[in-house]
Order: sequence, then C-alpha cells, then structure tokens
Amino acid sequence: MRNKKNIIVVVLVLILLVVSWFTSIFGIGGKVGNLYEQMKFGLDINGGVYVLLEAETDEKGTEKAKVMEQTKTVLENRVNAMGVSEASVSIEGDNRIRVEMPGVKDAEAAIKQIGRTAQLKFLLADGTLVMSGDEVKNASLATDSDHGGYKITMDFTGKGADLFGEGTEKAASGSVTPTLMDENGNLVDSTAIVIMLDNDVVSAPTVSQKINSTSCEIYRGNGGFPEEEASQLAALIRGGALPATLTEVNSSVETATIGANALSKSVIAGFIGLGIVMIIMLAVFGVLGLIADIALALYVQLILWLMVAFGSVLTLPGIAGIILSVGMAVDSNIIIFTRIREEITKGKSIRVAVDMGFKSALSTVIDAQTTTLIASIVLYLIGTSSVRGFALTLMIGTICSIITAVFVTQSFVNVLADSKFATLRAFGMKEDGTPNRSWKHHFSFIKNRKISYTISICVICAGLVFGLFKGFNYGIDFTGGTMMQIEMGQKVDIEEVKDTIKSYDLEPTIVYAGKDNTQIVIRTIKALKSSERSEVINTLDQKYNLKDDAVLASEEFGPTVGKDLRHNAVKSIIIAALCMLVYIRFRFKTWKFGLAAVGGLAHDVLFTLALYAIFGFTINNPFIAGILTVVGYSINDTIVVFDRIRENTKFYKRKQNVELIDDSVNQTISRSILTSVTTIAVMIPLFFMVSSEIREFLIPLLIGVIVGTYSSIFLCSPLLYDLTRKESLSRYEENKEKSDKERMKKKKAQNKRANDGIVK
Repeated sequence: MRNKKNIIVVVLVLILLVVSWFTSIFGIGGKVGNLYEQMKFGLDINGGVYVLLEAETDEKGTEKAKVMEQTKTVLENRVNAMGVSEASVSIEGDNRIRVEMPGVKDAEAAIKQIGRTAQLKFLLADGTLVMSGDEVKNASLATDSDHGGYKITMDFTGKGADLFGEGTEKAASGSVTPTLMDENGNLVDSTAIVIMLDNDVVSAPTVSQKINSTSCEIYRGNGGFPEEEASQLAALIRGGALPATLTEVNSSVETATIGANALSKSVIAGFIGLGIVMIIMLAVFGVLGLIADIALALYVQLILWLMVAFGSVLTLPGIAGIILSVGMAVDSNIIIFTRIREEITKGKSIRVAVDMGFKSALSTVIDAQTTTLIASIVLYLIGTSSVRGFALTLMIGTICSIITAVFVTQSFVNVLADSKFATLRAFGMKEDGTPNRSWKHHFSFIKNRKISYTISICVICAGLVFGLFKGFNYGIDFTGGTMMQIEMGQKVDIEEVKDTIKSYDLEPTIVYAGKDNTQIVIRTIKALKSSERSEVINTLDQKYNLKDDAVLASEEFGPTVGKDLRHNAVKSIIIAALCMLVYIRFRFKTWKFGLAAVGGLAHDVLFTLALYAIFGFTINNPFIAGILTVVGYSINDTIVVFDRIRENTKFYKRKQNVELIDDSVNQTISRSILTSVTTIAVMIPLFFMVSSEIREFLIPLLIGVIVGTYSSIFLCSPLLYDLTRKESLSRYEENKEKSDKERMKKKKAQNKRANDGIVK
C-alpha cells in the first residue's frame, strides 16, 4: 500500500516536472506566457525606467536635508505600496530625487505610477482639512463578509485618531456644505470624509456617526469594492504624506547595470551551473544522485513560479538567495543519502537502511532549514529594498527545499528501495557494503582548535587595522558621486566609451538609456566639478561629434545604499541571530549550542569584513547580499554538524567530549565540503560568462560560502567544546573522576593506618 502511494507521487512529480518545464520554455497556447514573460526583473538585471523629481521646499541647510530624507523614505514606501517592488530611490544634489523602476519599458507609464506625489489629505466636504496622510499608520484590504467583495481598513496614530474623531463628528452632523467634487465631477455628499491626493479626489466615503477609534473601515454596499480597486486605494492611503511637493525634471529608460544582454547570458550560465551540480550528484551518489537531480529540477521550477505567483522582482540579491537555496536544496539530499549509506554500512538491508536513514536525517534537515527560514522571515519583515529581495527568494527556496527533500526525494527513494533495481551499486555502495567514495581521514579539530582561533583572530585583527588606517573601498552605491546623461545620437559601444575617457581615472559605471539605447548614463564615485565634467564631455565630443544639446543631465547624486538601509540590515541580522538562538535553545535543550552557532555567525561577518578591508574589495550593493549569504549559509552548515554531535551524545555516552565532537565533525565534513562545492559550482559559469559587474557581485557570495564552511568545521564545534567542557563531562569521565577520588581516599586511609602503627 505504501509503495503504491509512492508510485503515484513519483508519477505525479514526473508529470508536473515535464509540464512545468514545457510551460517555462514555451508557455501554453498563448494563454499562459513562458517564464521569462511572467517574471519581473530588477533594474540591475533587465533595465527599466528612471524618473528624476525635484522637490519644492522653503527649508534650508540641515532642515532641508532632513526634509529630503523624509521625502525619499515616504516615496520608497509609496512606490513599493503601489506594486513597484525593488525600486531604487536616491537623493541627487540637494533637492532632487531619482526613482529607478525595474522592468518598466514605458517611461510615461512609469511616471503615471509614481506621479501622485503631492500630500495625501483627509478633508470635509467643504474642503476643511481633517488631517494629513502621515497620521495613517497603515491601510490594507480585507474581505467584506457583510457586503461582499473587499473593504479597506485604516489604522491611525494617537493624534490621527483624535483628529479623525473630530472630523467624522462634524461630517456626521450634516452641517457641512459640500464644495468638493468627486472623480465624476459631482459634488460629494455633505457627510463625506474626502481622501485627496495630488489635488484629485481618490475616494469620498460617507460617515453616519463619530468614529472615535484608532482604526476604521471603508466599505461599499451592494457587493463591496472589487479587489483591484480596494488594493489600489489602500496602497495610495498607506503611501504616506510627502513633506515636499515633487515635479518631474527628467525620465528615461535604462539598460541593465550588469551589462547589456546580461540576463540571457546569466540564464545560460545558470543552466550550465545547474548541469555541473547534477553531474557531481550523479558521480558521487549514482542512482540516488539521479533522484536528487529530478528533485532539483522540480525545485527550480517551484521557486521560480512561486516568485511569479507572489509578484516578486528578481534582482541580483534575489539571485544570491536562489544560489544559496539551491545549495541548501542539494544539501538536504546529501544529508539523506549519507544517512542511508551509513545505515547500509552498519549491515542493514536496503529497505531498512532507507527507512532509518530518512528518520535520522529528518530532524537534521528540519533544524537546518528552519534556522535559515527564521533568518529569512526576520530579514523580510524588518529589512528594506535589496534585503527584502534576498530574504523573499531565500524564504521561498527554503520552503521548496523542504518539500522536495522530504516528500519528493523520499517517494522516489522508497520506490527504488522496493524495486528490483535496489542494489548496493544503485545506492553508490561497493559489494562489501562500503561507499564508493568516503571520507577516510580523521582530523583532531578540538586538539588543534587554537590554530583555528589564531588564524581567525589574526585575519580579523588585520582587517581591523586595514579598516582603521586604509579604510574600506566603498563603491558608488554607498558614496554617491557624479552622474552625466548624454545623448550620443547612436548606440555606441560602452567599452569603447570607457576607453575614451580612461585618462580621467573615473572607474565609471556606464549603462544605456533612452529610446533605442542612443543615450548613455555615466556614474562615477568621484565628485567632479563643473569644469571637470565639461572636460569629460569635450573628450566624448571629439570622439563622437555630439550635438549642442547632447548633455541631458549633469549633477551629483546621493548613495542608493543610505544609512537607513545599512542600519536596517544590521538590525535585521542581529534580530535574526537572536531568534535563531532561541530556536536552537529550544531544539538542543541548552544555550551552549546556540551561543556557539551565533558566535560562529558573528565570526563569519567579521571575517568577511576583514577580507574586504585587506584585499580592497569594493563594498557596494551586492556586498549586502554577500553578508546575508554568510548569515544564511553559516547557520545552516553549523546546525548540521551540531545535530550530529547531539545525536552522538545520546548513543555514545561513555565517549569523552573531545573524541565525540571530533568524530561528529569528521562524520559530516564530506557533506560540508560537497555542499560547498555544489553551491560554488552554480556560481562558476556566472563568474566567467557574464559581465565584470556580475563577477563583482559573486565575490561576496564566494567569500560567504567559503567562510561559512570554514567556521562550521574549524570554529563552531571547538567553541561548543570550550563552552561545555567544564559542565558536560561524559559518564565515562564522571566514573573515572569518581573512581580516582575513591582510590585517593583509600590510599590516604592506608597511609593513616600505617602512620598510626609507627607511632605505637
């Protein structure tokens, strides 16, 4: 009966696999587009629209800077609330804001999406101000069970609740003479609370009594609001009030910052990397590797189509999340297969070994994936911009990894175990019951832990010295710089442009812009004076014979990775670490495992920063993805090792701690290395086949994987030993200590009797 269910699952999975891959490549009869058509891509991958807005404010100096920061923050919330996720908002000069909108090809359509930039107001029917939009904490849509359809719920600040109460009391009295008109040109009802944005009435719901509460609902009788209308209205309301009015200065369509045609190259490189991983799994695990490859092929489909379903935007940090989750999906299968092999090595039959292997591997897989899932949820809830992009893909990937490993892989392996093909060779074993390839070396990690400690301390201290005296190499995302947008009159070769202006030592980022890519946008970290910009433009003019009005924009711009984003990322990582600490305490019944794991996590972040300081790697937007990769990968790898230590503690109670921890690390080291190799294998084709911008992006990911593997093997387990050795003596050690004390006591008694005899 069990095998019949497994066969049904296998058949359904194979059908789903074929249909999903066919749909991803070709679509379905014009009704469902292929994956490329359905997926939303970030500005860094697929290009998009940027809009330059100018703020009108009378503030000066620091107050003006504060207004611009507030405007930027509110605009980010508003753009994201209106469905343009992963938008990049940055301050240029002292009164301009640039909004980059990924995946949008029509500049005019983009402006319509963010054009409503004036202050949001709540008014009485006669135009009397009730309150501004910044008194609204949140607005969302909900199902309207009373009237059908949907309704909008609003939450107010304390001040907002008081103002709204006063306004609704006056409106409900019917004493207001309406002067405002709705979107259809009709006077609003005298009892209406008018919601106005950009001098347009977006809604005018009526009230029948004073609403004295911190929340309220907007509903419509006779069927309620349609979902789309309710969603748009809620998005406009929760967008917040802008401290300054914005007007459009310039807009354009830009190509990807990772280089032209980078997306198609990345897809090809991704397939090659996936193929390398599949070949590695086949070579190491045989038929089991083929099962892992099937599960991995399904996993890729699940994660990409779920991203489409959630409407998420794929950006470079998102790719980092996918790469990391692919590594962990393979890791789950490696853990399961390794456990099955261990049971076969112990002399169990294949059928029993499969059952025992899955049973013992399940807790490890769940613990490792859950800690990563906790981190991704916290990063998503607290993080912003690229942090959320990374977190969402990692979250989806982690869930898909659990599904494919626990259900898909298990069903396939069970069918194999009950079939006539269930031979030792099929499970990657020799005829004598030993693995074809196994880790035969045994290292003394605890005995040599001081070497690991010394290496880590030296690298981190060296990084501290370099960071203090040499400083970090901050990229344009962190520092801002100078921007020049030029109409070239034709599509030019970007590498040729770089070569033309190389004497100015700008180290620029250059992308295409405008219709037919006839414009270029040059960004450099250097703050160029007006005369210096003119020199660069004159050099380009000599080469390309530019028109008189070729310079469309020439100005300074602020960092896209501002202080808020940096502080938010740090806060997210700290809270995620604390949440993981609590979970590990709950699962492992002691704080020591959690402290060792979080200690290793802190080490990995500091180690990565040190390497950036020592080697002068550029710290830019991808760096955040790299640090987040360290968080996700490090904790996952460490939990696998700790789970084996916990298990061995139960079964080998007479072993000394040194021997027990060393055995546990040696038992899992092949799995740690293999997982790292497969994760890095996904990156290698990207590194060599795509642009230099992609290579710059992959550096922090490679560092994250390598450092995470190093710490889980050489650092976290020794930390655990040092935290537990004084209070976690094994039963063998306790008995030995007890017998030594009794022996000493007897010896003292004998000596006393002997001394007593001499005195007599």
